[in-house]
Formats: sequence, structure tokens, C-alpha cells
Amino acid sequence: MSKQTVRVAAVQATPAVLDAEGSIDKAMRLLGEAAKEGVQLAAFPETFVPLYPSGSWAHEAARFDGFDEMWTRLWKNSIDVPGPGIDKLVAACAEHDIYCVMGVNERESERPGSLYNTMVLLGPEGLLWKHRKLMPTMHERLFHGIGTGKDLRVTETSVGKVGGLICWENRMPLARYEIYRQGVQIWVAPTADDSDGWISTMRHIAIEAGAFVISAPQYIPRSAFPDDFPLQLPEDEVFGRGGAAIFEPLNGKALAGPLYDGEGIVAADIDIDRTMTAKRWFDVVGHYSREDVLYPSSSGHP
Repeated sequence: MSKQTVRVAAVQATPAVLDAEGSIDKAMRLLGEAAKEGVQLAAFPETFVPLYPSGSWAHEAARFDGFDEMWTRLWKNSIDVPGPGIDKLVAACAEHDIYCVMGVNERESERPGSLYNTMVLLGPEGLLWKHRKLMPTMHERLFHGIGTGKDLRVTETSVGKVGGLICWENRMPLARYEIYRQGVQIWVAPTADDSDGWISTMRHIAIEAGAFVISAPQYIPRSAFPDDFPLQLPEDEVFGRGGAAIFEPLNGKALAGPLYDGEGIVAADIDIDRTMTAKRWFDVVGHYSREDVLYPSSSGHP
């Protein structure tokens, strides 16, 4: 294995629903399993800690009444960033010499109130990056506050330059471009989208960015919900089929996955130098950028 080759993984796992401690403990165990397989960077799904508010049931929160218990339990089982839950995950990263991207429901205990859909990059050296979702999607706005573009960052690590966006943020051209501008090599996309369209989006970003893309969706079966879940669930047996996959930057080919209808770790060895080949062909912020098209031309057209 060459110096530039890195083993990465998308961890398609079901959280301990409404149980932050249980979800973190499961993530720590899975990080250990991934590390045994030589994985150096592992990505987990959107809001893995402790639950994603699925549109199949969460839209009911639009009512003013009836969601108080759900909201209170979700807030109590969300985590501070930084905070004790993050410290446990960092300790696991240090123990297994691995990097981790984790999706969490983030709270601010010193000022109880809003929650945020947040992704964090963790490593043996600690909390490296935190990003709050810029625009919660549809029903998510009933649960999560709006993030800020100021935390769109690419982080230099020993495995490469890591960046990315959460779920449908990946459809936002300006947000993507800001990540591209910073030279991302490994793009991480925690998500709850299990559609064919999502796979197409991931393939496109790999080609457009000239980066490897790790898509980490959720697998959420009805059986994962505790008996005392505070809401009536619809009759669906599965609230997220998954689709974990890893894509390469030249043609958007899937190197591993997609994996559907179960938990699992999807891994691939990636050659970071291939991102240079991709950018020789198409550099979206270099010889193919043409940022001048964003401004009025000398011909007077708007």
C-alpha cells in the first residue's frame, strides 16, 4: 500500500433511538471494528446521535401541541459540541488511530433551546471541525435551527484534506463551491436520503470536485424504536434503506456499495493522487472555474 493510499469507510448503522449514550457507545464499538479492517477514516450517518426526525412521522411536529415529550427527550439525548460525548468519541479515535465524521443533534446546555443538525470531524488529536447544516430540509425545520456558512471548512489531516456537507446541502452549488475552493480531497456526506437521485448527486460531486466521496446514509428499521417512543409511528417497516457507497473522482464510479436494507461497513482503498489526475482533466476552481460569468459583462447583459 503506497503512502498516498488511504482506507476509508461509510458506516451504515442504526442508532440507539433517543439514547445518546447508547448511540455513542455503538459508534465507539463500530470504530474499533472498522479500525481492525485497516480503516483510517470512517463516516457515520446524519444525526446518528440519537435519531433522525424522519419525514414519515416528524411532519406531525407542525402542530403546536402533541410533540412536547418528543422534543424534550430529543433535547436531553442530544450532545454539546464540544462536550463529554465528543470526548468519548475522540478517545475512541485515539485508541484506534482513526478519523471519524459523525452526524449529531447538537444542543447548547448553557443556553437550553434550539437544536442543530451538525457534523463533526474527530481524530486522535481531538475535535477538528464542526459544521451546522445551513438549511434544514422541509420537516427538519421543525426541529433544527439554521447554520452559518462561516463554518464551511476543509481540514488537513494525515489522510488528506477532508470536507463535505450534510444531506441536501450537497445540492447547494454555492456551498459546494466553497468546499471546492479549499482543495477538498475526501468529501464526506452524512445523509438520510436513500433515493436513486442521491446516488446520482454523489457521483456528480465526485466528478465536479475531483475528490473521493463517502456517502453515509441511515438504515432505520421500525424494530429499532423503543416501546416507549413518544409518538405513534406509521405502518412502515423501514424508515431509511441506506445506500452507503464510496465514489472515485474520475468517472464517479462506485468503488464500494451501495449497500441497502441492512447495517454494515462499506470500505475502499483510495489513492489520493488520483485527485490530481481528476483535476488535470477538470479543475472546477482552476482552469474550468470562469468566475467571471457571475458578474455583468462588458456587453451590458445582466
